[in-house]
Parts: sequence; structure tokens; C-alpha cells
Amino acid sequence: MSSLAQSQKWERFLWPVVASALLLLLWHYSVAWTQTKVFPSPLAVEKGLSELVRKGLLWAYIGDSLQRVALGFGAAALIGIPVGLALGWYPAVDQVVNPTMQMLRPISPIAWIPVAILMFGVGDVTAVFLIFLSAFFPIVVACVSGVSNVPIIYRRAGRNFGLSAPRLLAHVIFPAALPQIIVGLRLALGIAWVVVVAAEMIAVDSGLGYLVIDSRNSGKRYDLVVAAMLLIGVIGLALDLGFRRLRDIPSVRWGFRHES
Repeated sequence: MSSLAQSQKWERFLWPVVASALLLLLWHYSVAWTQTKVFPSPLAVEKGLSELVRKGLLWAYIGDSLQRVALGFGAAALIGIPVGLALGWYPAVDQVVNPTMQMLRPISPIAWIPVAILMFGVGDVTAVFLIFLSAFFPIVVACVSGVSNVPIIYRRAGRNFGLSAPRLLAHVIFPAALPQIIVGLRLALGIAWVVVVAAEMIAVDSGLGYLVIDSRNSGKRYDLVVAAMLLIGVIGLALDLGFRRLRDIPSVRWGFRHES
């Protein structure tokens, strides 16, 4: 690796760390200067996190949130990818289904909370259902767009080699559309992570979203509120970085056009 490449690699790591450190300093001195009794300092938040660790609650809250996202997002991917591929492969069917999807897609998953509670009651099923709804439509739209954008020459080449429609879809169209599908999955996961926090504030009694609302209502523990907010952000960043890594896999990058 050249010295220039090494320097660029270190810069990509160094500058975000510097920016985070500056933000922490700004936070600390802003609290000290204003002498606020409401918004906690970074040290108070660190003590709150340590308290959660000692009580054995931190990892349980994180695990519950991740489990709900895994179930809801996983179900959305398992159903949404085949549906999106089928709609992209059969444009006539897409023309029939698309108006209904475009009507349902803009409805915020938060607006579904009363309906979900009515159908499933207060509990994990409601939260998972809301996560599923939030991720399903972006995944389907990404798959339809990915299949539609595959150059027609790929289909002709596959047919010239005698591939049947299922084999052509599985071995040519899907790999060519995969980069765009992964972008859709990445966006859907980000939405799902936001929705799980909102759902946990209302529909369940565990998870990071519940930690935010419970800390606010039980003694106004704003140190724990901010700690939960920071954890939500850090975990969301880690999930996003994981999907970015998927884009670097050689088999995924086939036909890939860079998107940030």
C-alpha cells in the first residue's frame, strides 16, 4: 500500500474522531457555561450508562431492540425481495399493483400504531409489525427499480444461451439488480431502526425506545434519556456501515454504479 493510500486511510478515521471530540468538548462547556439543571453533561451521561451496565439493563435493552428489528426487517426482506423482483419482471402486473402501493407507501408507520395495537395488542408483535411495514415498501420499490434498470442486452444474452425465465431471473437479472437492492435494504434498515424506537415508546416495555420514555417519566432521568439517544445513534451508524461493507464484496459490485 502506498504512503498516499495509507495517509488517506488514516484521515478517514482521524477526522471523524476529531469532530466527535470537538462536539463532546462543545457539549461539556455549553452545559458548564449555561449551568443548566436539565440537560446532562457528558460525564453525567457516562455515569448513567455505567449505572445501566451495573444493573444488567443496558445489553438487555439493546438486545430487545435489535431482535425486533431483525424480525421485522428480516420478514420484510424475505417477502419484499421476491415481490419486488416479480413486479419488476412483469411490468403489466406492476401497473396493476403500483397505484395501491404508492397509496400505502407514504403512510407513516407511526400512523399505523393505533391500528396495530387494535389488531395485535400491546407487545412485541405490534412493534415487529410496524417495523415490517416501514421496511417492506422501500425494499419492494428498490427491487422493482433494480430489475427495471437492468440493460435489455442482459436478458437477450441469457435467452440466447437458452436460460429459462426462472434461471434468467435468478442468475442474470437478480445479480445485476443486487447493488440497487442493497441500497434499498440499507435505506429500509435505517427507517426500521427509527420506527422501532417510536414503537417501543408506545407499544412495549423494553428496548431503547422504552428506555427514553421511561427515563423521562420516572424521575426525569435526562442523563439516561441522552444516553439512550446516543446508543440509538451509534447502533444506527454501525448498522449502516455494515451495509456499506456489503457493497464492497466483489460479487455484489457486478454492474455497480457508486451511490453514497
